[in-house]
Amino acid sequence: MQEYKRTDIGKEQILPLAERMRREGRQLVMIHGFINGEGQLDISYDYAVDPAIESYHVVGETTLPSIGDIYDTAATWPERELNELFAVEFEGLDTSKRLFLPEDMLETQGKGQIMVMPLKELVEKNLGGDVK
Repeated sequence: MQEYKRTDIGKEQILPLAERMRREGRQLVMIHGFINGEGQLDISYDYAVDPAIESYHVVGETTLPSIGDIYDTAATWPERELNELFAVEFEGLDTSKRLFLPEDMLETQGKGQIMVMPLKELVEKNLGGDVK
């Protein structure tokens, strides 16, 4: 079984940590975001450091530096997703195009608020037809 280590960090530690991990040849496993039990936004940066996954958490921040210049698509894709779904601003990240959600969603739902509806209703709304 793989070991898991959690460490809380400040947002000023994100770039130096990513640079060190990259220099050491560590893979960025994923960047996750969730609302924790205290109602705060929790962003975790997970790195493969055999035999463990080391998870570095930044809690309560909505503006963070992008590590896309360090980890390329492995970082920019989850950063864009977190920007779209949680309205986290990643400094230096190009968010001019949406990943998943409709381009007009900000006008209808608000920034950082995902709409939850059955797939059938979503398709009917966007394609204007009945789905069977």
